[in-house]
Amino acid sequence: MASINGYLTFNGNCREAMEFYRSIFGLDFESMMTFGDGPDGVGGSDSNRIMHASLPFESGTLMASDTADDDPNFSEGNNFSLCLDTDDKTQTDEWLAKLSDGGKVTFPAQKTFWGAYFAMCRDKFGINWMLMCEH
Repeated sequence: MASINGYLTFNGNCREAMEFYRSIFGLDFESMMTFGDGPDGVGGSDSNRIMHASLPFESGTLMASDTADDDPNFSEGNNFSLCLDTDDKTQTDEWLAKLSDGGKVTFPAQKTFWGAYFAMCRDKFGINWMLMCEH
C-alpha cells in the first residue's frame, strides 16, 4: 500500500533545521548525505549542503534537503513537498500523469542513482509532489 511523507527544502540550513527537529523528537537520523557525498561530488561551498536527510518516526518519515546552491526562487513557507511511496512503476507513472495534469512535471520518472524509480511534479494548485518506488 502506498504511503505519504513530508519533504522539506532549505536554502543552506537543512542540517541546522534537522538537528533541531531531531533534538525535539529524540530521534536518530536514518540518513544524512551531503551533495559532496553524491556520485558527482558537488564541489565548493555546495559540497557541505545536505542532499538528503531523513528522520524516521513510528509511522512515517520526515525528509529534507538543501537547494543545490543559493536559489533565488526559494521561498520559505512554500518549501515543502509531499512524498508518495508508490507500490510499483505503473502506479508511479499513473499518479504522476494525474497529479501533473494542469500543472508541470519538474523531474520526469526515471531510475535514480540510489536505486529508486522517482519523479517530481507541481500540481495545478501549486503543491509539489515526489513519487518514489523502491521496488
